[in-house]
Amino acid sequence: MENLFRLVDHEDFLSRRCIWVNGPVIVGAGPSGLATAACLRDQGVPFVMLERAECIASLWQKRTYDRLKLHLPKQFCQLPKLPFPEDFPEYPTKRQFIQYLESYAEKFEINPRFNECVQSARYDETSGLWRVKTASSAGSTKTEFEYICRWLVVATGENAERVMPDIEGLADFGGEVIHACDYKSGEKYKGKKVLVVGCGNSGMELSLDLSNHNASPSMVVRSSVHLLPREILGKSTFELATLMMKWLPLWLVDKILLILAWFILGNTESYGLKRPSMGPLALKNTMGKTPVLDIAELINGEKLDIDAIVLATGYRSNVPSWLQESEFFSVNGFPKAPFPHGWKGNAGLYAVGFTRRGLSGASSDAMRIAQDIGKVWKEETKQQKKRTTACHRRCISQF
Repeated sequence: MENLFRLVDHEDFLSRRCIWVNGPVIVGAGPSGLATAACLRDQGVPFVMLERAECIASLWQKRTYDRLKLHLPKQFCQLPKLPFPEDFPEYPTKRQFIQYLESYAEKFEINPRFNECVQSARYDETSGLWRVKTASSAGSTKTEFEYICRWLVVATGENAERVMPDIEGLADFGGEVIHACDYKSGEKYKGKKVLVVGCGNSGMELSLDLSNHNASPSMVVRSSVHLLPREILGKSTFELATLMMKWLPLWLVDKILLILAWFILGNTESYGLKRPSMGPLALKNTMGKTPVLDIAELINGEKLDIDAIVLATGYRSNVPSWLQESEFFSVNGFPKAPFPHGWKGNAGLYAVGFTRRGLSGASSDAMRIAQDIGKVWKEETKQQKKRTTACHRRCISQF
């Protein structure tokens, strides 16, 4: 607590409401933040969770399309200490996943402070504590807070902000232009010609959804891409790859996956989709690019009159915009150290949800973070109890 009083010397200490947090501050109430909070709860460590939106998992609730399902089987997407309900399908829907997250938050008594957007976070060398400044926009009143804590967990994830490409002539286009995060259903595009920019999982699924709603989608493919079947011989491709990697080197697993994909999908270059020279798993591990696990019928190389454009150009981390730190995080908002070493920095700084390995990677980091903080917390709590007991005995002996 004496470290806290050292902060009084700073000019803006009294310019906003200051809150001491007896435990870590978690920034972000998405799946990564919820997983970390649940694991901390299991360790008996108190925490405060900050979320800029008015709900948990705002990306899933507000910025995803209606037909979205988990791309991997549910056993690879469940968070620590709570499996999916048995009656959920192998690939839960968007609504089912949100329902699971809400029940997860309820079970572990996770109550984020909503509508609090982190403006900045920096480590105070003088006090040895983190200072996290927020602006709360609840209602018509704007309130500023400053949270003082020993540990800071960055859980804003890989997809905090949309990527809007700078495309020459786009401003002069007379039709509708939206990012994929604003797309909900192809119903409103019935009978229209829609250009989808980007061919990741989102771009592919949106093209398929548009086609199912009797729109005419075309796709812009900027670079090479791996297209894999979601299942091979009735088994999840991801599960099959995970199983093979237990005994085979990654390069050989990549070869086998590509051969099987060729037998099932044929030559994808006939659709205008050239495969990268690097295998799908190697590319995922080194560059973070996910293979496409869905299929849409494509048109390539034609000039078309377009009624609307959907930018399926992805998302990026927003960490550099608020975290004043350069040793642990790189300029692209990801930890500098590769998986599995990118979860812990210096001075009580942690990162969860930046592994480029989906929910399973986030869960793994969440457990490590909670164990690391919990170990220190339990040891110091034990020492505090000893000091309290000794003091109590001395007081008794005086009377």
